[in-house]
Parts: sequence; C-alpha cells; structure tokens
Amino acid sequence: MKLLTIVGARPQFIKASVVSHALQKHEGIREVLLHTGQHFDANMSDIFFDQLGIPRPDIQLDIHGGSHGAMTGKMLSEIERVILSESPDRVLVYGDTNSTLAGALAAAKLHVPVAHIEAGLRSFNMHMPEEINRVLTDQISDILFCPTETAVKNLEREGFRHRPTEVLNVGDVMQDSALFFAKRATPPANFRPSGDFVLATLHRAENTDDRDRLASILEALNSVQQGGTPIVLPLHPRTRSAIERLGLQLRVNVIDPVGYLEMLWLLQRCGLVLTDSGGVQKEAYFFGKACVTMRDQTEWVELLEAGANVLVGADRTRIVEAVAANFARTIIDKCELYGAGHASERIATYLTEH
Repeated sequence: MKLLTIVGARPQFIKASVVSHALQKHEGIREVLLHTGQHFDANMSDIFFDQLGIPRPDIQLDIHGGSHGAMTGKMLSEIERVILSESPDRVLVYGDTNSTLAGALAAAKLHVPVAHIEAGLRSFNMHMPEEINRVLTDQISDILFCPTETAVKNLEREGFRHRPTEVLNVGDVMQDSALFFAKRATPPANFRPSGDFVLATLHRAENTDDRDRLASILEALNSVQQGGTPIVLPLHPRTRSAIERLGLQLRVNVIDPVGYLEMLWLLQRCGLVLTDSGGVQKEAYFFGKACVTMRDQTEWVELLEAGANVLVGADRTRIVEAVAANFARTIIDKCELYGAGHASERIATYLTEH
C-alpha cells in the first residue's frame, strides 16, 4: 500500500512523526510525505523536522500566506497534481488546517480514499475556520480515526452510523508523541526559571484579531504577573505583530517561539497552563497540569467534564481568578481519556490490515 501523508502545520508534524514511526514497523506500506508549506519559518516548521527526526518531506509545495480561500485553492490544485503523479492507494490527513481540507478534497475528487486522524472533533462554532475544515474533511473521508469517545458520539449524531464509513476510537496520537519525546525534552535557550510559573500560549485568531478580546487577555496576564505569579509566554509571531499594531502593553516573561522538545520541557515544569490552543489543552493533561483555556468553546469537552480544564473566554476577571484557583493543582489521568499512548500503533495496524 502506498500512503500519501499530507502535513502543513506544527501539530501535524508532531502527529505524523509518531504515526510514521509506527508504520515503519509494518511491512507492505510505503509512505510519501507531502508538506504544503503552510507553516514556513524556521521556528515554526524546520525545527520540528530536525528535533523529531521526521524525514524531510518527499514533496514540498511551499504554499503559504494569503486568504483562506486563496491558500486552500492553491493547495487543492497542487495536491491534485501530486496525487495524479504519485497514484497513492490512500491519502492520510491530520487535524483541521487548510492543508487538511485541501488534501482530503483533492483526493476525494480523484476517488482516492481518505483517512482522517483526529476526526469527529467539534467546537460547534462555525465562525472558526478550523471547525469548517474538520467538518468537511470528515464528510469526505472513509476512515475516521477519532481521538476520544466524545468524537465518536459527535459523528454518530451527524448520521455516520448509517454510512459506509469506518469510525474508530483509537486514542490521540498527541499523547503518543508527548510520552515518546518527553525524555528528550530540553530547556529553551537562555531560559532560567525562578520557581513555579504559568506557561501561557496565545495565538488563536478569535483572540488576536479582536482588539477588545486581546486587550482584556493582556490585562489579565499582566495582572497575574504583577500579583507575583510569573508567566512565561512563547510569543507567536502573529500575536506579537497584533500587539504592536494595536499599541497594547504586555508585561510578562516573553520568550521566542519554542520547538516541541522545549515545549515539553516547559510543560513538565510549569505550575499551570494558560492557553487558547487546542493541542496545548491536551498536552497539559498529559503531564498532569491543570489548564485554563481562554476560549468560549473547546473541542475537548471531556477535559471539562473531568475537571482538568476550565473555560474563561477573554474575560480579565475570570482569567485571573481561574489562575489563582488552579495554580499547582495536579491532574491524574485515571480514565485514560486519550488512549494512554497507543493510538499510532492502532492506526498503523488498521491501515495495514485494511
């Protein structure tokens, strides 16, 4: 079997690394790796291939920038050309980016089967481009590898139980990756933490593109820092640009964007995670950290139900209060919500046998 794996953004590089590792243990599968180029600067792309030991992409499209429509359209055209040239037996896509949708759509139009890893996730907010990408990708995939039972139930409510589509709860490959690489974690360059700290990330468009939301979040971060709890924030380039453009003030411990191994190091040592990222919410859980999420919805509802995560939106007061209430609280993964590190092997085995 020849697989065409399509990646284009940081979380997909990480997921692909552990699945590719599992696929290599099985005979009869050849994987071709295509990188769309959606994330292209060294800190957000090349470093992940280097650190995680992922082979350099067999195919590099170098498509980035522009509007969602322009980017997705270019990807669709170029991926179609690659599929016609490579003639894969199946296309494998990850997550919810423009690369995900373009890869799935190009394959479906050419009648090449599509497997979607991290299927069935729903925030139920169709204003988010990620939600549109994941819903449409699920609709045109024939194998849906779900990370949780919640994701399976979402698909059942959408009628997938009555369709000729395989819906499988295999667990989350992000947990596989976190456990696999944790022992290789390294501190960020020139980083010297003094005591416990809050690890923060801030990049989602719903926060960075809305001046009021961004201002409220920054006020909360500054307040926590001034109150004596240090915040360490690897600052995304787009967020930095938005802060400067809007003339807002940020008075926390800002560091440059970090690689995956450095992020794992920070996660293992922080006292709390404060984020608007989907993936970082789960990574906090993998390392037993409570998480405060600066969004109005989350795909990971099971973390809310387990008491590991709390949603606070962009409200300054709620953010400050949630940080105080959850700092240094330990989370225990009693229910193995995300597969306990065996998702990639389950995926590889299924693809080999089907």
